[in-house]
Amino acid sequence: MKDESRKSLFVSIVGKPNVGKSSLLNMLVGEKISIVSPKPQTTRNKIIGILTKENTQIVFTDTPGMLKPNNKLGNYMLSEINNSFFGAEAIIHVVEAGKNVHNDDIKFIKKFKKIGIPVILVINKIDALRQKTGIIKNIENYSELMDYDSIIPVSSATGEGQAELLCKIFKLAKPSVFFYDEDDITDQTQRTIASEIIREKMLYMLDQELPHGIAVFIEKFQFRSDNEVDIQALIQCEKINHRAMIIGYHGSMIKKIGMFARSELERMMNCKINLKLWVKVKKNWRNSCTTLRDMGYVPERN
Repeated sequence: MKDESRKSLFVSIVGKPNVGKSSLLNMLVGEKISIVSPKPQTTRNKIIGILTKENTQIVFTDTPGMLKPNNKLGNYMLSEINNSFFGAEAIIHVVEAGKNVHNDDIKFIKKFKKIGIPVILVINKIDALRQKTGIIKNIENYSELMDYDSIIPVSSATGEGQAELLCKIFKLAKPSVFFYDEDDITDQTQRTIASEIIREKMLYMLDQELPHGIAVFIEKFQFRSDNEVDIQALIQCEKINHRAMIIGYHGSMIKKIGMFARSELERMMNCKINLKLWVKVKKNWRNSCTTLRDMGYVPERN
């Protein structure tokens, strides 16, 4: 029997690269479900975060930052942004505190006006501002471009503004069934989470441009009876010299990547992780439909 007291809301989180969309999602859900790094294009596909409190369920969609695609992977990432608007009942537009209005933000605003659903402007990273007058300037500049339902300054790093933002979001929820179990926080599988955690460590440890040509494919994910998990992951890169950089001198870099990834996965999964990493060169894999589909970046054809 349908519970008439229940409510739900689908919220799409959008914005240009490096404004802190993934960190904001993690803050709102209260768990790390989306990897973060200081490098652009960290998020490659839509990531669902689920927050259920009492009779209300909020389903967040984290999206890649707006980009100009120069390969098939980029085309897929752009399609993930566009697809996130379908089915959304509200939007969180994330911008960085103290920064001028970007062309990408203007493009988003044009889309918002066509869609006609509630849009909340979130001014993120307020903790990084020395002069808080930058927030006032942000509010003035964006208010001239669009009549937002709410404008809320937040810090996804410290949690400032979280309560006010969640209050605004929950007020937008509509009578509905729950689309996920009440204890779900994401729709990602453990295999996907493992591959993303490994990629996150590489984003932090490797040179600026190298991580964009890297993907992680989980070849084995097997539970043992003694609360252990065996994970074998293939790291795929595009050039031979990239492979050497990932492995490092006498294997020092890949050992470090494995150590940090293993530590975080053990904390998240609350079990012992046996992690093995391999590195393989596959030239121009970002333009290979077959490779992208195998890695889950391209939807299967009907």
